[in-house]
Amino acid sequence: MLQNKANYTKLIKNWARELGFMDCGIVQAGFLEEEAPRLEAWLNNGFHGEMQYMENHFDKRLDPRLLVDGAKSVISLSLNYYTSDQQADEGAPRISKYAYGADYHHVIKDKLKQLLQLITDSIGEVNGRVFVDSAPVLDKAWAKKAGLGWIGKNANLINKNAGSFFFLAELIVDLELEYDVLPTADHCGTCTRCIDACPTEAIVGPYLVDGSKCISYLTIELKNEIPTAFKDKMDGWMFGCDVCQDVCPWNRFSVTNQEPAFKPHPDLLGMTKQDWEEITEDTFKKVFKGSAVKRTKYSGLKRNIQFIKPC
Repeated sequence: MLQNKANYTKLIKNWARELGFMDCGIVQAGFLEEEAPRLEAWLNNGFHGEMQYMENHFDKRLDPRLLVDGAKSVISLSLNYYTSDQQADEGAPRISKYAYGADYHHVIKDKLKQLLQLITDSIGEVNGRVFVDSAPVLDKAWAKKAGLGWIGKNANLINKNAGSFFFLAELIVDLELEYDVLPTADHCGTCTRCIDACPTEAIVGPYLVDGSKCISYLTIELKNEIPTAFKDKMDGWMFGCDVCQDVCPWNRFSVTNQEPAFKPHPDLLGMTKQDWEEITEDTFKKVFKGSAVKRTKYSGLKRNIQFIKPC
């Protein structure tokens, strides 16, 4: 059986690479003891803003065995989305790199389903579920345990060789595997660039983000009007924000992703400031077909563009 575990683990990691994942680590499923008090304190401080769903399924967030019957292993994966492509008009409202191409939820879920199919086809009947940022799973905690990187002062997972421009996802299975037992050491040191650069001062302390002040929250998650207190602090961002990653020294190691689905829509990067301010619903539907930007809807994007427009 020990040999089987080693073989299965090697197969899974090879398949993950073949499917385009940047990294794959595997850890034993269990209760995230260290995360429990941190999550509770974060919620009690109201740092989740109006994201009420963060208050739900507290126990499930901390224990994947409550999500998958008989869960034994958490397979943690990362997928690079970095691109050096930029919007042509420097004065145009800005959009986060991760949303240039197709919606990552669909892209990654398809890859995870393929991985699970490969496992069941080759190993036998395995009970498992795929997770991509849409279920009560603490992605960064599992990725850290699996050795994919460390959680930086901006609360993003950082990899020494690849920076932080990557997505995280999990495959939780009832299969025993060989586990990665050495988490990556913290390499932030005395650097505070992300804290100093955050336009809305959302990083309220090292490793602690007040989500209700984060530009990504304000432009995507917040469904009501953006508070006027943030009027001159949005730094031109209309969907998401990359500031704390752009200033991170470890992102000098980021390399352009090789995922065809993440190629920007042909019209997206060429749109001018005026194009964005005059965007119609038809243009929105065309440019953002199959994009994560559809989450904010046309009305939400218009709200954001109007909010960041100079008085």
